[in-house]
Parts: sequence; structure tokens; C-alpha cells
Amino acid sequence: MLSIRSLAVAAAALCTTALTAPAFAAPVEIQWWHAMAGKNGELVNQFADDFNKSQADYKIVPVFKGGYADTLNAGIAAFRAGQAPAILQVFEVGTATMMAAKGAIKPVYEVMDEAGEKFDRFAYLPAITGYYSTAAGRLLSFPFNSSTPVMYINNDAFKKAGLDPAKPPKTWPEFFDDAKKLKASGSACGFTTGWMAWAQLEVFSAWHNKPIATKENGIGGKDAVLEINGPLQVRHLQDLVDAAKDKSFDYAGRTTEPEAKFVSGDCGMIQTSSGTYGIFKANAKFDFSVAPLPYYPDVAGAPQNTIIGGASLWIMGGKKAEEYKGVAKFLTFLSQVPIQVKWHETTGYLPITKASYEAVQKEGFYQSHPGFDVAVKELTNKEPTENSKGLRLGNLPQIRDVVAEEVEAALNGTKTPKEALDTAVTRGNALLRQFEKTAS
Repeated sequence: MLSIRSLAVAAAALCTTALTAPAFAAPVEIQWWHAMAGKNGELVNQFADDFNKSQADYKIVPVFKGGYADTLNAGIAAFRAGQAPAILQVFEVGTATMMAAKGAIKPVYEVMDEAGEKFDRFAYLPAITGYYSTAAGRLLSFPFNSSTPVMYINNDAFKKAGLDPAKPPKTWPEFFDDAKKLKASGSACGFTTGWMAWAQLEVFSAWHNKPIATKENGIGGKDAVLEINGPLQVRHLQDLVDAAKDKSFDYAGRTTEPEAKFVSGDCGMIQTSSGTYGIFKANAKFDFSVAPLPYYPDVAGAPQNTIIGGASLWIMGGKKAEEYKGVAKFLTFLSQVPIQVKWHETTGYLPITKASYEAVQKEGFYQSHPGFDVAVKELTNKEPTENSKGLRLGNLPQIRDVVAEEVEAALNGTKTPKEALDTAVTRGNALLRQFEKTAS
């Protein structure tokens, strides 16, 4: 039996050991608020988990905050309350708002430089990074889920209508004609469109090298004014109104709501985000394919190039240096070729680096998945012009709502297409002037 003295010595030794043993600090927690649901959300969670397992210093905590607008609003409210996450996913129409929020963000190029992370902006696809960069080419936010509208075709419905899915319509006249044939063959509607304001006015204009707004679509200054009521845009809306009369076109909502019409088989074609591919693949009970957007053949120079949608990751201000270091390492992780290849091939969103795009090409993925590279080809179809390198307009989410309201007025016959787009420009310009005043 140990003596009292021996016990005391042993206890002292244990205390000394406890005091001198290395302490294992808990990993720095990094909140990432995002808007990715369903299969895309599952992949977001997987990426966070893979990063967390790859090292022990940082822990990415992804938090789903609802749709794009919900996530942006939640982030703004949290910043005002001093409780913002380190990383906030913001859709592309919120870019001007985030840039104007003084003190709310920390530019990505600063985060990477200060953390000592290797970062070469030329390694990324310029059509994507240019949208989120300053005039000097410095990256403000990190491109994550970048997309552009494409045309999806229900191959089974096409064959039933006597159409060849291997020969999709290239022009709008051909497209409207095929839509009528789909409707006549038994489809509930010929086609529908997701994200009406984005796909059928903003990207439509760029695809035809027409301005969306002055000042290089807002990139050149906050004093831009809208130009979405030109002759071509009015003509296009009139064509949509005419097609809606016999249900060869079916308007089913302002954002993603129409996608259900395609998945269910009701509509034989849809124009919507390339990032919807994974959702369609998981839920459609029919064979489908992807094709480029149609264009009006009498418009000189068309097609030009499309512009991006989707969202980027903004780094919020006011965080500690150690947290920013973890964020920088996570952004490096997300840029890895295997991660980008998996993201692109699973979701349909674009690969953000040149190396990942080349890797997908080399493995023959596009050969085994015809049409999957349509989005990249549309974005890089021609060298961007002042009308087609993107748009950066303040209060754009609200402007899109205004545009949708006016388009709906044209579709229900209470306004002519010209009246609707003229009113959209007037109301939209009022929102631009409001933003210009508050952001100056």
C-alpha cells in the first residue's frame, strides 16, 4: 500500500503533467450561409465535410437560408446586428448592392493575399471572374455556382411530335414553330421559361448584342438607365404574348416555378439555368438533352455571347484574422480541379477554372454527355462587347420584380408589350436613382 507521502508525490506529478501537456484547441468555426437546396445543397454539405476532414484547424459550417433573396436579406440583417457569417452566398443581381455596402465585405483578393494563399486570377474563366472584379481586375467575391440559360428538350416529346431532338431549333422562328408542333401532338404546352426577366430580357439582349442599360449595362457607373424597351425586346415580348394564346408558350412563374412544368412532362422545352441540370437528371422520368438558346436570324451579329447568372461567395467584414485565414484555405480547396469537376458534372453549373474545364474535356465527359458544354460555349461564343460582358445595376432584385409585373401585364392583355416595357423602364430607373443616391 502506498504511503500518504507517496500519494502526495504522485498527485503532484499528475498535476505537473496536466499543466505541461499540449492543449488541443477547438477548430475555428466558419459560418457559410447559402441558398443551395436539394441535390445541390447535399453537395455543398459534402464539400464542407471533405474540407473539415482534410485538416483540423478550421470547421466550415454550411447553413441553408432559403432562396437567393432570402439569403441576401438574412445576411444584410445579420450584418446590421453584428452577427454576419464569414461567407455569404449572394446571387449575381446582388453584386452592386454588396459592392456598395461599405465595411460590410472584405474583398477576396485581400483575404487571399493576407492569408498567403496562392491565387492567380488568370487561372479562372475570365467570362466568370470579370463579373465579380473591379475595373483593375481585382476579385471582390469568389465565383461559386455560375450559370447561364440554356435550352432543355424533352426528347420523348420531340419524337412524338415528329421532331428530331438531335436537330434542336436554332432560331426563334424555328423554336416557336416547334413549340406549336409539341402542343399539337399532345403536350400541355410547347415551352416555358424559368427566370423570365433574366433569361428573356437580360440574357436575351446580350445574346443579340443589345444593351440592357447605358454605361456598359451599369458596369461603367451607377448613373446608368435601362434600355430593355428597344424594338427587338418589344418584338420578342410580342412573340411570347402571341405564343401564350394557344399555350405553345406557358408562363408559370417568375423564377424557378416553371421548371416543374418541364420535369412533369407538361412542357416539351424550357429555357432556364444550366445549373438546373442536376435537378432535372434526378427527377425527370424521360430522356432530355441540352441545346443553345435560339436567336433572331435577322439581327446582325447574333448570336453574340450570354452572361452569367448564379451566385458568388462574399466574405463579410469584421472577422478575426484567423477566421479569414480559414476562409482563404477553404476557397483554395473549392478551386481544386477534382472539386470543380465534380461540381460541374453533378449540377450543370460552370467550372470556374480553366484547368477544371480542360480536365472535363480530356476525360471525354462532353462526348458521353452531348450538350453538357453548351453553357460554356454560349458564354465564350464571341469576345464580349459593352452590351454582353455582364450587368451591374443597383436594386436589381427589385427591378426584376418590376419587370416581371409588367411582363405579366402584357401576357394577360392589360398592356401592350411596348407599354409594359416602357413602364418597366420608368419604374426601374426610379429604383436605379434611389440606389445611386443611397450608394454615393
